[in-house]
Amino acid sequence: MPEIVDGNDPSAARERLAAAQAELLNALLANGPAPAGFDEQRLDVERRALLSKRRGIVRMLGPAVADELGDRFRPLFDAYALDNPRRAGSRAREDAAAFAEWCRAAGELSAKRKVRWKFWQSN
Repeated sequence: MPEIVDGNDPSAARERLAAAQAELLNALLANGPAPAGFDEQRLDVERRALLSKRRGIVRMLGPAVADELGDRFRPLFDAYALDNPRRAGSRAREDAAAFAEWCRAAGELSAKRKVRWKFWQSN
């Protein structure tokens, strides 16, 4: 049986792939540096698209928050998103609620009131 060289070790290959994927996700979602071999301009386009998608979902789930913030919603959400990247396994509703709390803590929203979710929210 031939000896397995580290470059052919499936376990080592999976670890390298996982590290590369983590580096790419950090660049896209947490504004980290571009991984080697990636075009910074193209990554920036994708960053903005993902941020816009996330912002739209939070707006849809929390329209009262977005309405109260008005024109401040976008810059405030973008600042929040930069400091609070989505984590694996986190839910959009949790993200929307965390954004509202972040805004309240910063004095951007009125006193806490009962959150009214859309009809599709489970419990």
